Formats: sequence, C-alpha cells, structure tokens
Amino acid sequence: MENTHSKQLKRVLKPVHLWAIATGLVISGEYFGWNLGWEVSGTIGFLIATLVVTVMYVTFIFSYTELTTSIPHAGGAFAYAYRAMGPFGGLIAGYATLVDFLFATPAIAFSLGSYVHFLHPAVGVLQAAIAFNVAFIVLNILGVKESAVFSVFITILAVGELLLFMGVVGPHFKMDNYLSNPMPFGWSGVFAALPFAVWFYLAIEGVAMVAEEVKDPKRNIPRGYIYALATLVFLALGVMILTGGVTDWRRLSKLDYPLPEAISIVLGKGSGLTKVFASIGLFGLVASIHGTILASSRQVFAMARSGYLPRGLAAVNSKFKTPHWAILAGGVISFIALYTGTTGQIIILSVLGAIVMYMMSMISLFILRKKEPALERPFAAICYPTFPATALVISAVCMVAIMYYSFFIGLLFFAGLAVAIGLFMLTGKHKARIIDDDMLNTPIYN
Repeated sequence: MENTHSKQLKRVLKPVHLWAIATGLVISGEYFGWNLGWEVSGTIGFLIATLVVTVMYVTFIFSYTELTTSIPHAGGAFAYAYRAMGPFGGLIAGYATLVDFLFATPAIAFSLGSYVHFLHPAVGVLQAAIAFNVAFIVLNILGVKESAVFSVFITILAVGELLLFMGVVGPHFKMDNYLSNPMPFGWSGVFAALPFAVWFYLAIEGVAMVAEEVKDPKRNIPRGYIYALATLVFLALGVMILTGGVTDWRRLSKLDYPLPEAISIVLGKGSGLTKVFASIGLFGLVASIHGTILASSRQVFAMARSGYLPRGLAAVNSKFKTPHWAILAGGVISFIALYTGTTGQIIILSVLGAIVMYMMSMISLFILRKKEPALERPFAAICYPTFPATALVISAVCMVAIMYYSFFIGLLFFAGLAVAIGLFMLTGKHKARIIDDDMLNTPIYN
C-alpha cells in the first residue's frame, strides 16, 4: 500500500489567510483585463455585463461553499464532480479547473510585464513576465504558511492601493465621459463582454484547492469566501465606474495597464505620483500570480494523487511540505502560453475553463443533494435550489457567448478536452476507482 503520509499537506491556514488567498487570487482582475470588455460593449454595456456576472458569482459562491465545506479536498470541483458523476465527471471538471488556473497565471504575468515596461521602457514585457513567473514558482515551493503570510501582506497593500486609486480619480469623474457612446454594439455587446466581466472575479473559487491546508475548514472556509466576495464586489464596481469617467474610455480599452494610464491622465505623465502608483500597482498583480500558482499546483497535485495525471506530480517535498513537481509542471504550461498567446486570448481561455468548472460544480451540487442526502453539510447552499440554478443558467449563457464571439478559442478548449477523454479511456483510467479518503464515499464505477 502506498505511503499516504508522504502525500499529506499541513493544516495551517486561518480565515484571514483564506480572505487573503481568495482576494489575492482575484484582485488582479481589478487592475487589468476587464477594460478589454469596454472595447466590445462600451461603458454601460459592460456595466450591465458586470452586474449579471456579479449575480452569477454571488449565487455561485453561496452554493459552492456547500461543496467546499462538505468535501474539503484539494481537488476542488474535480473531487465534487467525481463523487457526484464518477470518473468522466471528475475528468471534465478537473480539466476545466486546470485550464482556468494554469492560464490565469500567464495572463497576469503579461500584465506584470506591461506594468514594469510602463515604469522602465528598456525592460521587455515578455522578459519581465518570465522573471515574475520564476520568482513565484520558487516562493510557492518554499512553503504554504510562508506564502500565505505573504498573501495577507501583499493583498492588504493591493486593496489599499485600489482604495487610493478611487480616492485620486474620484474627484475627476465626469458623467459625460462615462456616458459617451455607452453601448456602441447594443445588447450583442453585453454578451460579448461577459468573459471580461468574469475576469473581475475569476479564481475566487481557488480557495477550495487549499481546503486540505485549512484549520477547521468547515467553519473557516465560508468566512474566507464571504469576506473576499464582499471586498471584490465593492472594488470591481468602484474601479470600473470611476475609471470610465476620467477620460474618453476608448483610450483605456486596449491597454494591459489601464489604472496607471488613468492616473497619468488625471495627474499628468510627469507627476511623481503616477510612477509611484504604477510601482505599487504591482502589488495586486503579484498577489494574484502568487495565488494562481498556489491554486493550480494543488489542482495538479490532487489529480495526480488520484491517478488522473502522472503520479510523480503528487510528490510532496520532504522539507517544505509543498507539491514541488506540481508547481513546476504548472510553470512549464505558463511559459508555453507566454510565448504563444496574447493577453486577451489567454484571458478568454482561462474564463472558459472557469465557466465549465462552475457548471460542473452546480450540477454536482444538485446530484449530491439527491444521491447523498445524509452527507454532512456544515454550510448549506443559501436559497436552494434558486441560487445554484441561477449560477448554472448564467454560466451556460457565458459559455454560449464565448463560443459565439471567440469560436477558435472555444474550439481549442473542447479539442483539448476531447484529447484528454481519449487518453483517459485508452489508459483505462475510467475503470479505476480512486483510492482517496475524502472521495471514497462514492459508488465503485466499472
């Protein structure tokens, strides 16, 4: 029998760490990426898309937390879908989650490189992106407690900076700017903008992947989620609306660094405060790249431990107690994406992975309610079945919008899934039962 002790993670995380990890995972979405939604929808069109997506996330989180606390497993949606639907359900959810987090990392790295290039034009965007990627791979290998403490520190700085940003640009907000050509593409633009609105909140579900490292997870995970969601909704709406009113929003709709540019418009490019803001603007991006590497590595770890990826990726470093090979494997994917894609393409691919994962999670929730009514549910989904149904329907709409407006990226995602299913069947994994304490309470699938 395999030594399970070598594949166990330390329980050291508290609610403040979870708030920091969840907020840190997402907060880069307030710094860049969302503004690309203006280009396809205008300010009001994007505001409508953001409100719809905010409803989706509120209903999703208050439903998803039931799964996270009932089955506190590093695999997240992979574990829930396996338990609800068996090997193929687990494979689809696991694949989607991997795409979600593995491709969020290079998108954030691109923006980090762009911020550094804004500050120091002699430094190339790609070179800076790669350097940040390497640095945070190393930090994550050194230990989850150490990296979680860093998350708290850097996330507080990032939130503080966004509040400072709103304070600086707020007095310069002009409604005429915000309402200039507000919906140039009509309602079709609202649908086209949905993936960029998702980017505001994408990855908050990553807290599920550190569930095995949380002290008293059934009590502390809901707290971490709720505090983080409240923080992010306030920041997303505040930053988006105020930024749209400081100038002609079209000047900011294609940039990887919209906030420093907005500050430079308000204070002047020569202002020392503009450079200072761009410098501390790195905090939010740093918090997110750190968090996405943490979350993606735990997904790789969980799937490898369960036999869905090479088992060597489930090794835990004897000194640091972190899944070092899983972290390095994610780094390889990130480097490939940095060399082959653009920020917008990578964001849409990451968002599509997230949307499919959300759908699989909500379907799992409905199935487990019927299949395992006696399962201990320390945090029952609020307004069941209305909330999970709402999250499922809006997620499905988002998926259709991505497939319609970004067909090639959608084709790439589902082609990858088809290859994964083919390999899964060829290797006979669909006939094997996972040996995992937290996933054992499920029928044997033959």
